[in-house]
Amino acid sequence: MASSLSSECSPGDLIEIFRPGFQHWALYVGDGYVVHLAPPGGYPGAGISSLGSVLGKTAEVKRELLTDVVGNCKYRVNNLLEEEMKPLPVREILSSAESMIGKKMEYGITSKNCEHFVTQLRYGEPRCLQVEKAVMGAGLAGALGAIATLAYSVMKN
Repeated sequence: MASSLSSECSPGDLIEIFRPGFQHWALYVGDGYVVHLAPPGGYPGAGISSLGSVLGKTAEVKRELLTDVVGNCKYRVNNLLEEEMKPLPVREILSSAESMIGKKMEYGITSKNCEHFVTQLRYGEPRCLQVEKAVMGAGLAGALGAIATLAYSVMKN
């Protein structure tokens, strides 16, 4: 699957990789390669599918073959913020991505994750819709809980 989709990718595209329980994100840079935020060290694609990889405190920017990063997971091109934001020029996106390769970075699942990393490269602003949806869901759940508690209290009295 990976080799056929890489021919549909254009440099600067965001690649969403469906891992068990979360999505990993990478930036396609051409010739079958992506740049992504991954656990430091190891071999290509190592550890990215494990829960431990998303709970670490540091990450490394790596340039690896899309097929190695994807492994057996499903993935797609997903330039998720196109309706809200204009992407930077492709040359600028690729230059920024290449300049980051090999750098170790602080990693935080809710504030400095792989989706933040690639959206910063493509759009100039770090965003993570996975986190934003989770926060909104938690806020909605909290609000509904408060309303239910209030309704119960009113009905009880």
